[in-house]
Amino acid sequence: MRFKLIVAFVDDISTEAVLDAAREAGATGATVINHARGEGLTKKKTFMGLGLDVQRDVILWLVEEHMSRHILETICEVGGFNTHPGQGIAIQIDVEDAVGVAHQVAKLTDDIKDQI
Repeated sequence: MRFKLIVAFVDDISTEAVLDAAREAGATGATVINHARGEGLTKKKTFMGLGLDVQRDVILWLVEEHMSRHILETICEVGGFNTHPGQGIAIQIDVEDAVGVAHQVAKLTDDIKDQI
């Protein structure tokens, strides 16, 4: 079985919605790294010209390759990445090998049997 790693950088207020949507789309779990700092094309300012650090969460999903594009598009839609600048981004990366996922292979095999 082949996997992809999806990495999303989202506003911390969107994390739960994105996690729920990814699970509905077929993701079997995620790792969330809280309180990352992000900055878009333009740096946001606050009162008296002080910089505003926008808090982000980094979310990692290890997903089966046949499901990855659907999950990625779902994350994008729910997170509003293409419709609201600065809401976040998501990428997917090929995974050469993975261990510790044997317990998920049976469920994933059943979920994707029609796609392979």
